[in-house]
Amino acid sequence: MKVSDYVLERLRDWDVEYVFAYPGDGINGLLAAWGRAEDRPRFIQARHEEMAAFQAVGYAKFSGRTGVCAATSGPGAIHLLNGLYDAKLDHVPVVAIVGQTDRSAMGGSYQQEVDLLALYKDVASEFCEMVTVPAQLPNVLDRAMRIAATRRTVTAVIIPADVQELDYEPPAHAFKQVPSSLGIPHYAPVPTDEDLAKAAEILNAGEKVAMLIGQGARHARPEVEQVADLLGAGVAKALLGKDALPDTLPYVTGSIGLLGTRASYEMMRDCDTLLVVGSSFPYTQFLPEFDQARAVQIDLDPSMVGLRYPFEVNLVGDATEALRRLIPLLEPKADGSWRKTVEDNAARWWEVMQRRAEVTADPVNPEYVVHALDALLPENAIVAADSGSAANWYARHLRFRDGMRGSLSGTLATMGPGVPYVIGAKFAHPDRPAIAIVGDGAMQMNGLAELITAAKYYQEWSDPRMVVAVLNNHDLNQVTWEMRAMQGAPQFEPSQSLPDVRYADVARMFGLDGVRVETPDEVEAAWRQALAADRPFVIDFRTDPAVPPIPPHATWDQIKAAASAVLHGDSDRASVVQQGVKAKIQDFLPGSGRS
Repeated sequence: MKVSDYVLERLRDWDVEYVFAYPGDGINGLLAAWGRAEDRPRFIQARHEEMAAFQAVGYAKFSGRTGVCAATSGPGAIHLLNGLYDAKLDHVPVVAIVGQTDRSAMGGSYQQEVDLLALYKDVASEFCEMVTVPAQLPNVLDRAMRIAATRRTVTAVIIPADVQELDYEPPAHAFKQVPSSLGIPHYAPVPTDEDLAKAAEILNAGEKVAMLIGQGARHARPEVEQVADLLGAGVAKALLGKDALPDTLPYVTGSIGLLGTRASYEMMRDCDTLLVVGSSFPYTQFLPEFDQARAVQIDLDPSMVGLRYPFEVNLVGDATEALRRLIPLLEPKADGSWRKTVEDNAARWWEVMQRRAEVTADPVNPEYVVHALDALLPENAIVAADSGSAANWYARHLRFRDGMRGSLSGTLATMGPGVPYVIGAKFAHPDRPAIAIVGDGAMQMNGLAELITAAKYYQEWSDPRMVVAVLNNHDLNQVTWEMRAMQGAPQFEPSQSLPDVRYADVARMFGLDGVRVETPDEVEAAWRQALAADRPFVIDFRTDPAVPPIPPHATWDQIKAAASAVLHGDSDRASVVQQGVKAKIQDFLPGSGRS
């Protein structure tokens, strides 16, 4: 047995189903072993190593298991990095297995020689090791798998090409030999009784309690609901926790932050007590003023508590177990007026979203595109959004219901993971429909090539539905609007303008299906056609770049700055002013409940 054979055998022992990868001579030994192992675990061939890493991240996010990716030495290992940073920053377990030049060539400025230990030192800071002799295995691989899973992070195993070809020798019962074992321990750390009592005192004293939950609360849904009911609290969700609690619950105010809802903004503005569960939401300005609210945080990771707000009590522990121990200490609120206010604000927000979606645009309002999907989402749908203005509409217009899953690049906010995420999701759940909402910038950057990957594998999926919705507005829209609102600058055409691509035509060339939508009355029919298709389907929505992704806290000064920039340097698109003002005053139209 070669070292390369043993690596694959050990991955099988860890129940690894897929390795998302791209070949190269730095891993030729592993590729040969895959042939001898009859492709177990499955080698899933992406079009690019970065896409392989994103697919591993998507697989891990939607399966709850550890994603594994592999790449050759030098450029292949470098290409993995962006996807690996996406995993690290979103606390997703991913193991990278990368090749390296032969040991005899190291230090000789050899072809494709890169100091991978130095290169990966940050992204795989929890564990990054190079195997130089066979007896290092299985310990190195086992530790990479175990640390990635238990610390929810990225680890890396570097295997020089010549080591892959050596005969495998297990570690001996001898000095300076390290044996190993399989398995991940299941544990649920809990806060101390003293800290729980302090937290309960703060929460019981509050009259206007707001909760903020993130992905760390996803498995604590019953407990989150019970705590919210006891405290009469409203619940806002960080983007990575969008699927942690259904949006159909009347007290759920939806997303928070730049991409969030006005209902969440108002709840944080007016609350007197804050409970954060399983979230490292970074934007302090969307939380209560520092002298306004008493606050408690619950997080599994002790290094992530106390970062975003002056919390009085930081509870370190598993969200489910911590909340279960906290619940008996909480006193039901007698006054329901705060909860009623939160629910009214949340209901009004969804009415505003309906009106925003109905605003006419040229040719199609992107808000209407995503709003129309909301009612059509299959109950077991998996949804991914790419970075950019597409993430705004995903955050604000989709109401997740029971059983739905969704994610995006939450912390790195990188462009390009939308399509590879849903490909990874399809390998995690081949029986569920998956939908990616991406901008034309992300589609041109990464998504087009990954349609080839979808075409290569979709016939293996028991449910072949994988829908890619492209918001095709010929503009790098989020940055365009950030320039206008934040810098008061007009659109800089050389950097922002994108060429038109017939995305649906490209999909059909690859053996998939698709349709181009250029009028509003075609939108719903296109969604229905895509969700009934027998193969991956691309919808090319020609959307209006002049519909602004204005945040719920937008001020008139920001609107005026954008207007001034447009009128003085972008007059041919002055309609953005009209759109911006319409968006800003939606809350004050008749029927909004405001004077």
